[in-house]
Amino acid sequence: MKKYKCKMCEYVYDPKKGHTGAGIKSDTDFNDLPDNWRCPVCGAPKHAFDETDK
Repeated sequence: MKKYKCKMCEYVYDPKKGHTGAGIKSDTDFNDLPDNWRCPVCGAPKHAFDETDK
């Protein structure tokens, strides 16, 4: 599973960690996140993220 970085604030979604604050369990692929999921730092929509190696 790949990591994705927010273009607005550079938050990195790491699927190994998930996003427990939003009820997203670890090992949840970015593409499996709900369409209405938002960046937990700046609130940017899911389409504001790009795949990253970092």
